[in-house]
Amino acid sequence: MDGDETVYTHGHDESVLRNHRWRTAENSAGYLLPHLRAGMTLLDVGCGPGTITADLARLVAPGTVTAVEMNDEALSLARNEFTRRGIANVETAVSDVHALDFPDDSFDVVHAHQVLQHVGDPVQALREMKRVCRPGGIVAARDADYGTFTWYPPTPELDDWLTLYKAVARANGGEPDAGRRLRAWAHEAGLGDVANTASTWCFSTDEDREWWGGSWADRSLRSAFADRALALGLATEADLDRIAAGWRAWVRENNGWFALLHSEILCRV
Repeated sequence: MDGDETVYTHGHDESVLRNHRWRTAENSAGYLLPHLRAGMTLLDVGCGPGTITADLARLVAPGTVTAVEMNDEALSLARNEFTRRGIANVETAVSDVHALDFPDDSFDVVHAHQVLQHVGDPVQALREMKRVCRPGGIVAARDADYGTFTWYPPTPELDDWLTLYKAVARANGGEPDAGRRLRAWAHEAGLGDVANTASTWCFSTDEDREWWGGSWADRSLRSAFADRALALGLATEADLDRIAAGWRAWVRENNGWFALLHSEILCRV
């Protein structure tokens, strides 16, 4: 989130956006949904293309949702989604999660999905999320843990992809194995009442493999991840071509299966 400290590993190439636009409140924030009520105010930090945010806005209406991104270019993607879906109870703001531009005790719920893995100081980010949350409110975060990613059949190119992705993410200032650290980061940030759960995404049908593997095949060739891998000298174009081909071969495997684990924290302030 802080451009001075980190580089967003995924970027906003269309191959990334078609992946992120699949996300909904149901498949990405299910742990939070039972705690939402009409009339709540909610801050969505790192809202991305806004699909989860729009769902959350429907759930808390007539309460308001404030969607935050690191720059106006990124935020414009969410604004387009809100306009397309006719969501009227969403405000937008450019802000850095390390120093949010909101007064103390501003929101009933402060939410971040797949954000803390990308920021320079996730503990400070959580401190800020706690600061702007009202007493009795909720700080909620969900992050994947790349160390838990697993697939079948064994595909050496995917092994190389995962090693490369983690190297690029860490060179960018992030922590791709964020999920396992969420509880510790929350405690370090001064959040005492922390409920920690886990959930999975699994891709195995022909359609799911095409969507997930096809996206990563394209992202391995054309995305901020690919550009950074080349710029940092961590991969060559031939390496990326081979990884993309490996993803496409996995997509064609009738027995292909891919699963990943997310950690979730729900903290009462």
